Amino acid sequence: MMAAGAVAIGFAPIGLRLSEFEPQATAFWRFAFALPMIAVVIWAGGGRIAKPSAMALLAGTFFGLDIAFWHASLVMTSVANATFLVNLGNAAVGLVAWIALGERPTRIWPFAACAALVGALLLSRGAAAGNESALMGDLLATVAAVMVGLYLFFAKLARRTMGAMNVLFWSTAATFVVCAVATAVKGETITPPDASWFIWPLALAVIAHVLGQGLIVAGVGRTPSALGGLLLLIQPVAGALAAWPLFGEVLTPLQLAGCTLVLFGVWLAGRR
Repeated sequence: MMAAGAVAIGFAPIGLRLSEFEPQATAFWRFAFALPMIAVVIWAGGGRIAKPSAMALLAGTFFGLDIAFWHASLVMTSVANATFLVNLGNAAVGLVAWIALGERPTRIWPFAACAALVGALLLSRGAAAGNESALMGDLLATVAAVMVGLYLFFAKLARRTMGAMNVLFWSTAATFVVCAVATAVKGETITPPDASWFIWPLALAVIAHVLGQGLIVAGVGRTPSALGGLLLLIQPVAGALAAWPLFGEVLTPLQLAGCTLVLFGVWLAGRR
Protein backbone atom coordinates (compact mmCIF):
# COMPACT_ATOMS: atom_id res chain seq x y z
CA MET A 1 0.00 0.00 0.00
CA MET A 2 2.81 2.42 0.82
CA ALA A 3 4.62 1.63 -2.42
CA ALA A 4 1.45 2.20 -4.47
CA GLY A 5 0.77 5.39 -2.52
CA ALA A 6 4.31 6.62 -3.23
CA VAL A 7 3.77 6.07 -6.96
CA ALA A 8 0.50 8.03 -6.81
CA ILE A 9 2.01 11.02 -4.98
CA GLY A 10 4.88 10.94 -7.49
CA PHE A 11 2.42 12.70 -9.80
CA ALA A 12 1.99 15.64 -7.37
CA PRO A 13 4.87 17.74 -8.82
CA ILE A 14 3.46 17.15 -12.31
CA GLY A 15 0.01 18.41 -11.29
CA LEU A 16 1.60 21.37 -9.52
CA ARG A 17 3.57 22.20 -12.65
CA LEU A 18 0.49 22.03 -14.91
CA SER A 19 -1.82 23.95 -12.54
CA GLU A 20 -2.82 27.49 -13.52
CA PHE A 21 -2.88 28.47 -9.84
CA GLU A 22 0.23 29.56 -7.96
CA PRO A 23 1.82 26.85 -5.73
CA GLN A 24 0.16 27.62 -2.37
CA ALA A 25 -3.26 28.24 -3.99
CA THR A 26 -2.95 24.93 -5.85
CA ALA A 27 -2.40 23.18 -2.51
CA PHE A 28 -5.39 25.06 -1.03
CA TRP A 29 -7.77 23.77 -3.72
CA ARG A 30 -6.22 20.30 -3.70
CA PHE A 31 -7.21 19.81 -0.06
CA ALA A 32 -10.49 21.70 -0.41
CA PHE A 33 -11.57 19.14 -3.03
CA ALA A 34 -10.09 16.16 -1.17
CA LEU A 35 -11.86 16.70 2.17
CA PRO A 36 -15.47 16.09 1.00
CA MET A 37 -14.27 13.19 -1.18
CA ILE A 38 -12.81 11.44 1.86
CA ALA A 39 -16.06 11.98 3.77
CA VAL A 40 -18.04 10.39 0.90
CA VAL A 41 -15.67 7.39 0.85
CA ILE A 42 -16.16 6.89 4.61
CA TRP A 43 -19.97 7.11 4.36
CA ALA A 44 -20.11 4.94 1.22
CA GLY A 45 -18.23 2.23 3.10
CA GLY A 46 -20.84 2.24 5.86
CA GLY A 47 -18.60 4.05 8.33
CA ARG A 48 -18.89 7.36 10.10
CA ILE A 49 -16.57 10.24 10.78
CA ALA A 50 -15.11 9.71 14.24
CA LYS A 51 -14.18 12.40 16.74
CA PRO A 52 -10.94 14.17 15.82
CA SER A 53 -7.73 12.62 17.09
CA ALA A 54 -4.94 14.85 18.39
CA MET A 55 -2.38 12.65 16.62
CA ALA A 56 -4.24 12.90 13.29
CA LEU A 57 -4.54 16.68 13.61
CA LEU A 58 -0.83 16.95 14.40
CA ALA A 59 -0.01 14.76 11.40
CA GLY A 60 -2.08 16.99 9.13
CA THR A 61 -0.54 20.16 10.55
CA PHE A 62 2.97 18.90 9.86
CA PHE A 63 1.95 17.73 6.37
CA GLY A 64 0.53 21.18 5.61
CA LEU A 65 3.77 22.79 6.81
CA ASP A 66 5.73 20.34 4.65
CA ILE A 67 3.71 21.37 1.58
CA ALA A 68 4.03 25.10 2.37
CA PHE A 69 7.80 25.06 3.02
CA TRP A 70 8.59 22.80 0.06
CA HIS A 71 6.54 24.88 -2.37
CA ALA A 72 8.28 28.01 -1.07
CA SER A 73 11.70 26.40 -1.44
CA LEU A 74 11.07 25.52 -5.10
CA VAL A 75 11.18 29.19 -6.11
CA MET A 76 14.25 29.97 -4.00
CA THR A 77 16.63 27.10 -4.72
CA SER A 78 17.22 24.52 -7.42
CA VAL A 79 14.51 21.90 -7.89
CA ALA A 80 17.26 19.27 -7.53
CA ASN A 81 18.27 20.50 -4.08
CA ALA A 82 14.69 20.97 -2.88
CA THR A 83 13.67 17.48 -4.01
CA PHE A 84 16.66 15.74 -2.45
CA LEU A 85 16.54 17.62 0.85
CA VAL A 86 12.82 16.99 1.43
CA ASN A 87 13.35 13.28 0.80
CA LEU A 88 15.78 13.15 3.72
CA GLY A 89 12.71 13.37 5.95
CA ASN A 90 11.31 10.14 4.53
CA ALA A 91 14.51 8.25 5.31
CA ALA A 92 14.88 9.83 8.76
CA VAL A 93 11.47 8.62 9.98
CA GLY A 94 13.04 5.24 10.76
CA LEU A 95 15.47 6.90 13.18
CA VAL A 96 12.65 8.91 14.80
CA ALA A 97 10.58 5.75 15.36
CA TRP A 98 13.64 3.94 16.76
CA ILE A 99 14.31 6.70 19.31
CA ALA A 100 10.69 7.50 20.23
CA LEU A 101 8.90 4.17 19.80
CA GLY A 102 11.70 1.65 20.24
CA GLU A 103 11.16 0.29 16.69
CA ARG A 104 14.67 -0.98 16.08
CA PRO A 105 15.36 -1.26 12.34
CA THR A 106 16.98 -4.35 10.86
CA ARG A 107 20.77 -4.49 10.66
CA ILE A 108 20.68 -4.11 6.89
CA TRP A 109 18.57 -0.91 7.07
CA PRO A 110 21.45 1.63 7.38
CA PHE A 111 23.05 0.22 4.21
CA ALA A 112 19.69 0.18 2.42
CA ALA A 113 19.00 3.77 3.50
CA CYS A 114 22.40 4.93 2.26
CA ALA A 115 21.88 3.24 -1.10
CA ALA A 116 18.41 4.76 -1.51
CA LEU A 117 19.57 8.24 -0.48
CA VAL A 118 22.55 8.14 -2.85
CA GLY A 119 20.10 7.10 -5.56
CA ALA A 120 17.80 10.03 -4.69
CA LEU A 121 20.81 12.36 -4.82
CA LEU A 122 21.85 11.08 -8.25
CA LEU A 123 18.26 11.36 -9.49
CA SER A 124 17.95 14.98 -8.40
CA ARG A 125 21.47 16.19 -9.24
CA GLY A 126 21.48 14.48 -12.62
CA ALA A 127 18.61 16.64 -13.89
CA ALA A 128 19.12 19.69 -16.02
CA ALA A 129 19.95 22.73 -13.89
CA GLY A 130 17.07 24.95 -12.85
CA ASN A 131 17.45 28.13 -10.78
CA GLU A 132 20.66 28.39 -8.81
CA SER A 133 20.85 27.01 -5.32
CA ALA A 134 20.32 29.58 -2.55
CA LEU A 135 20.94 29.06 1.15
CA MET A 136 17.47 30.23 2.25
CA GLY A 137 15.77 27.91 -0.24
CA ASP A 138 17.89 24.99 0.94
CA LEU A 139 17.00 25.78 4.55
CA LEU A 140 13.28 25.84 3.71
CA ALA A 141 13.59 22.46 1.96
CA THR A 142 15.39 21.09 5.04
CA VAL A 143 12.55 22.35 7.27
CA ALA A 144 10.10 20.63 4.88
CA ALA A 145 12.08 17.39 5.34
CA VAL A 146 11.64 17.64 9.13
CA MET A 147 7.92 18.31 8.67
CA VAL A 148 7.35 15.28 6.42
CA GLY A 149 9.19 13.03 8.89
CA LEU A 150 6.97 14.27 11.73
CA TYR A 151 3.88 13.81 9.55
CA LEU A 152 4.68 10.12 9.02
CA PHE A 153 5.52 9.65 12.70
CA PHE A 154 2.24 11.14 13.99
CA ALA A 155 0.21 9.42 11.26
CA LYS A 156 1.60 6.12 12.53
CA LEU A 157 0.60 7.01 16.10
CA ALA A 158 -2.88 8.04 14.93
CA ARG A 159 -3.36 4.69 13.19
CA ARG A 160 -3.07 2.93 16.55
CA THR A 161 -6.48 4.24 17.61
CA MET A 162 -8.27 5.21 14.37
CA GLY A 163 -9.04 3.71 10.98
CA ALA A 164 -7.05 4.87 7.97
CA MET A 165 -9.82 6.95 6.35
CA ASN A 166 -10.66 8.78 9.59
CA VAL A 167 -6.98 9.58 10.10
CA LEU A 168 -6.87 10.84 6.51
CA PHE A 169 -10.03 12.95 6.99
CA TRP A 170 -8.87 14.77 10.10
CA SER A 171 -5.27 15.15 8.94
CA THR A 172 -6.58 16.60 5.67
CA ALA A 173 -8.78 19.05 7.60
CA ALA A 174 -5.72 20.29 9.48
CA THR A 175 -3.65 20.42 6.29
CA PHE A 176 -6.36 22.48 4.58
CA VAL A 177 -6.26 25.07 7.37
CA VAL A 178 -2.46 25.35 7.15
CA CYS A 179 -2.61 25.71 3.35
CA ALA A 180 -5.31 28.39 3.64
CA VAL A 181 -3.06 30.39 5.98
CA ALA A 182 -0.03 29.88 3.70
CA THR A 183 -2.03 31.07 0.67
CA ALA A 184 -3.15 34.19 2.54
CA VAL A 185 0.39 34.93 3.77
CA LYS A 186 1.78 34.63 0.22
CA GLY A 187 -1.09 36.74 -1.14
CA GLU A 188 -1.95 34.23 -3.87
CA THR A 189 -5.36 34.43 -5.50
CA ILE A 190 -7.79 31.55 -4.97
CA THR A 191 -10.53 32.86 -7.29
CA PRO A 192 -9.88 31.63 -10.84
CA PRO A 193 -10.95 33.56 -13.95
CA ASP A 194 -12.09 30.31 -15.54
CA ALA A 195 -13.47 27.02 -14.18
CA SER A 196 -10.85 25.08 -16.19
CA TRP A 197 -8.29 26.18 -13.59
CA PHE A 198 -9.82 23.63 -11.20
CA ILE A 199 -8.88 20.64 -13.38
CA TRP A 200 -5.39 20.02 -12.00
CA PRO A 201 -6.12 20.73 -8.31
CA LEU A 202 -9.04 18.29 -8.66
CA ALA A 203 -6.76 15.69 -10.27
CA LEU A 204 -4.26 16.18 -7.43
CA ALA A 205 -7.04 15.73 -4.88
CA VAL A 206 -8.08 12.39 -6.40
CA ILE A 207 -4.71 10.88 -7.38
CA ALA A 208 -2.13 12.36 -5.02
CA HIS A 209 -4.26 12.78 -1.89
CA VAL A 210 -7.34 10.56 -1.65
CA LEU A 211 -5.60 7.66 -3.43
CA GLY A 212 -1.92 8.30 -2.68
CA GLN A 213 -2.06 9.60 0.89
CA GLY A 214 -4.96 7.24 1.64
CA LEU A 215 -2.81 4.24 0.76
CA ILE A 216 0.14 5.64 2.70
CA VAL A 217 -1.91 6.29 5.85
CA ALA A 218 -3.41 2.80 5.58
CA GLY A 219 0.00 1.21 5.04
CA VAL A 220 1.92 3.15 7.68
CA GLY A 221 -0.05 1.42 10.42
CA ARG A 222 1.09 -2.01 9.21
CA THR A 223 4.64 -1.30 8.06
CA PRO A 224 7.82 -0.85 10.10
CA SER A 225 8.66 2.85 10.07
CA ALA A 226 12.21 2.32 8.81
CA LEU A 227 10.96 0.41 5.76
CA GLY A 228 7.97 2.71 5.23
CA GLY A 229 10.17 5.80 5.03
CA LEU A 230 12.35 4.23 2.34
CA LEU A 231 9.31 3.05 0.39
CA LEU A 232 8.33 6.70 -0.03
CA LEU A 233 11.59 7.34 -1.89
CA ILE A 234 9.85 5.62 -4.81
CA GLN A 235 7.96 8.93 -5.19
CA PRO A 236 10.68 10.91 -7.04
CA VAL A 237 11.41 7.85 -9.20
CA ALA A 238 7.74 7.64 -10.25
CA GLY A 239 7.62 11.38 -10.90
CA ALA A 240 10.76 11.33 -13.03
CA LEU A 241 9.57 8.35 -15.07
CA ALA A 242 6.16 10.00 -15.62
CA ALA A 243 7.73 13.31 -16.68
CA TRP A 244 9.77 11.53 -19.37
CA PRO A 245 6.86 10.86 -21.80
CA LEU A 246 4.70 13.78 -20.60
CA PHE A 247 7.24 16.58 -20.91
CA GLY A 248 9.95 14.94 -23.00
CA GLU A 249 12.36 15.15 -20.05
CA VAL A 250 14.68 12.30 -20.98
CA LEU A 251 16.42 10.76 -17.97
CA THR A 252 20.20 10.98 -18.08
CA PRO A 253 22.35 7.89 -17.39
CA LEU A 254 23.11 9.40 -13.96
CA GLN A 255 19.40 9.69 -13.19
CA LEU A 256 18.71 6.15 -14.39
CA ALA A 257 21.48 4.92 -12.09
CA GLY A 258 19.82 6.88 -9.26
CA CYS A 259 16.44 5.24 -9.96
CA THR A 260 18.09 1.83 -9.85
CA LEU A 261 19.83 2.58 -6.55
CA VAL A 262 16.60 3.82 -4.93
CA LEU A 263 14.75 0.66 -5.94
CA PHE A 264 17.68 -1.50 -4.82
CA GLY A 265 17.73 0.23 -1.42
CA VAL A 266 13.99 -0.31 -0.99
CA TRP A 267 14.32 -3.97 -1.96
CA LEU A 268 17.25 -4.44 0.44
CA ALA A 269 15.35 -2.81 3.33
CA GLY A 270 12.35 -5.03 2.71
CA ARG A 271 14.30 -8.29 2.95
CA ARG A 272 13.58 -10.35 6.05
